Amino acid sequence: MAETIELGGISIELTRKDIKNVHLSVRPPNGSVRISAPRRMSLDTIRVFAISKLGWIKRHQEKLRAQARETPREYLDRESHTVWCQRYLLRIEAREGPPEVALQHGTLVLRVRPGADTARRQAVLEAWYREQIRAEIPTLIARWEPVMGVKVAGFYVQRMKTRWGSCTPRARTIRLNSELAKKPPECLEYVVVHELAHLLVPSHDARFVALMDRFLPHWRHARDILNRFPVRHEAWEV
Repeated sequence: MAETIELGGISIELTRKDIKNVHLSVRPPNGSVRISAPRRMSLDTIRVFAISKLGWIKRHQEKLRAQARETPREYLDRESHTVWCQRYLLRIEAREGPPEVALQHGTLVLRVRPGADTARRQAVLEAWYREQIRAEIPTLIARWEPVMGVKVAGFYVQRMKTRWGSCTPRARTIRLNSELAKKPPECLEYVVVHELAHLLVPSHDARFVALMDRFLPHWRHARDILNRFPVRHEAWEV
């Protein structure tokens, strides 16, 4: 059962779990704060941890609240969609047979069966975006594994609400947000390198920053580009 901690005008949802370390997250769209903590950790210890992170929490809340968001997509003819940072107008073509997506002269062609509703059109297009990422990742991993001295056991692509990527160091796997297929290609490379660096340093401490500076000196520029682009509109949980 969740508890609530009030600190400096910020409400923090606290959940106790069978974990070893404290986990803090600031979630979109309005910056709600959640802490997951070990069951036996005292409330005073958790409060001290939260107080130490207040500056970080406020910075991330401001960033989330200021970030532009795409308007909801309806998957209709001549609706604007983005592929690798290029704008395309959607064209719906009704036909029998398996669904298909193609890029043609500034047009994103979505071929679906007659009567396909909005949910079906969305599902087909999202699957296509996932495939764009899956097609690029092997080349990027092959390029960066020898440079960074790491070995990836596997990768996954999925729609992620709060992260562009994640890494599980113990399993040596990485996950990428399918929404990256809408951003500049350099942003995808930055996220891949970022997650591979977590195979060497799990946290975001000074050692991690040093690795990023060493392997990808322009990483801050790529990160800033990524964060300037509007993020997907979502029906976020309250």
